[in-house]
Amino acid sequence: MAFPSSVRIVEVGPRDGLQNEAKAIPAETKVELIDRLAAAGCRTIEAGSFVSPRWVPQMADTAVVLSRIRRHPGVSYPVLVPNMKGLEAAIDSGCEDIAVFASASETFSRHNINCSIDESLERFAPVLTAAHGHGIKVRGYVSCVLGCPYQGAVAPESVADIARRLFAAGCYEVSLGDTIGTGTPFAAMKMVETVAQDVPLSAIALHFHDTCGQALANIYACLGLGVSVVDSAVGGLGGCPYAKGASGNVATEDLLYMLNGMDVETGVDLDQIVNAALFVSRVLGKHPNSRVASARLTQANC
Repeated sequence: MAFPSSVRIVEVGPRDGLQNEAKAIPAETKVELIDRLAAAGCRTIEAGSFVSPRWVPQMADTAVVLSRIRRHPGVSYPVLVPNMKGLEAAIDSGCEDIAVFASASETFSRHNINCSIDESLERFAPVLTAAHGHGIKVRGYVSCVLGCPYQGAVAPESVADIARRLFAAGCYEVSLGDTIGTGTPFAAMKMVETVAQDVPLSAIALHFHDTCGQALANIYACLGLGVSVVDSAVGGLGGCPYAKGASGNVATEDLLYMLNGMDVETGVDLDQIVNAALFVSRVLGKHPNSRVASARLTQANC
């Protein structure tokens, strides 16, 4: 296995991590979290989404958040955009990076965004064209790459087809999401190997949830194939509302601990990330959903 010498971490906590929280989170809290993450060395931080507040009320203040964060040089603050209206809001907020999303599961696509996979890709086509016309980079997400809460197993070939179409449409990178967190290392490797037949490894990212405790093992296995971009959420924030018992994203601090032990460079400071995890956990009134932050918290209370 040939592990990369460096990994770019895409911090998704402020968007994917917080979007399903039931308790309203003040914009000031989101701003402080994003600023803490940037200060810790994160260079890609998902700052929010311009989805209808009727569907995702927690992200209704994304424009406000973007107007208040301290923008660090060399740091990108992508937002999720579902349609042209969302793109217009992103442009008005000065966004330089956006993300679009599709599913590898037909059933999940219809339940989640009320349209077929083909319809979703057709919907995104003018968004990508307009975004590129404004000099905005576009990242693609593929959900349910290792399983679907409705149909079960998802064929690697289905994942590869969606990833190929997003990449061909102009997405500079395609993030492969184990939305319900049921994948295992061999399945993850087979899926990435299949996708890599159509999309360069340099344009593939991993987005693994930790429902069954396999996220780090899955990431380790896929890093050995040459993948060098990993999505994670500080404090292990997040979850899937469509999968009963699904937990959050792999925790950034747990990922960092593993990568530091492998001498893989990230440019991100572990101690500052742990502090950010403890900060947001306190605000949410939760215990951090990560081993490293939990251990630090226990040690501090001893």
